[in-house]
Amino acid sequence: MRAPPPTALLVALLFQGSQAALPVFAADAPARPPTTAPAPARRIVSLQPSLTETLCALDACERLVAIDRYSDWPASVQPLPRVGGLADADIERILAALPDLVLLRPRNRVAERLKELGLNVLALDARSHADMRRNMEAVAQAIGRPGAGEALWARTDARLEALRQQLPAHWRGKRVYFELHGGVAAASEASFIGETLARLGLRNVVPASLGAFPKLGPEFALRADPDLLIVHDAPGMPPLQARPGWHAMRAVREGRTCRIAEPRFDVLVRPGPRLDEAAQEILACLAAVDRQTVGGR
Repeated sequence: MRAPPPTALLVALLFQGSQAALPVFAADAPARPPTTAPAPARRIVSLQPSLTETLCALDACERLVAIDRYSDWPASVQPLPRVGGLADADIERILAALPDLVLLRPRNRVAERLKELGLNVLALDARSHADMRRNMEAVAQAIGRPGAGEALWARTDARLEALRQQLPAHWRGKRVYFELHGGVAAASEASFIGETLARLGLRNVVPASLGAFPKLGPEFALRADPDLLIVHDAPGMPPLQARPGWHAMRAVREGRTCRIAEPRFDVLVRPGPRLDEAAQEILACLAAVDRQTVGGR
């Protein structure tokens, strides 16, 4: 009789070693801490960059055994095995890492299958600062360090408040359009990005009533006429003046735009512990605009 394939053996071992001892985390709501008290996770696979960063900010980077393809901070995670992303996570490679916890977003397609295979799954999403705070503590509890997440958030919050004091007075209350996905969406007041803008003292032209990250065409920004545009400077992106009507927009005409390239744009759009870096990037953008425009004050 032929021996079973390696994957089948691995799954069998996982069932024997983890089914009884390792309860499965609930994944039915974003940012909800585990409802049980399992042993602290020691071998962790992260399928979301912001969760990778959260784990490392909690001084537990050494517990990572595999990560998604987009996790790139801190530098110490770079050599780790890559197991795919939101839409194409590789179950066999995840199993091969022998994790006792998998961190991912609720919408990850492999979440249910991993639970069926007996793995602990902690599904966390973040659209607001409050979600991020809960996520930090949920991860802290999962690694056996209750309270560490709250402490991390307190430090992050204090840095944000200090940066708020650095916003130049002539920028306070100015209206911002923060573009996403190459121009087909934006961050609204209801998003964590919108909250960061508000925390600094800026205003978002996209109302919370449209949802956190509404799909919007270039005509919305044209009608909103913001004081500042923040966009992703992706490879091959055409000049902003090339968009329909944007050549006449005051922000474009007067050079009040910030085209931010990767990896700095990633810092702005990840709901993780580098919120202060995101705020610093926005302040740097404002300073650059002031240097490049006449009558910045």
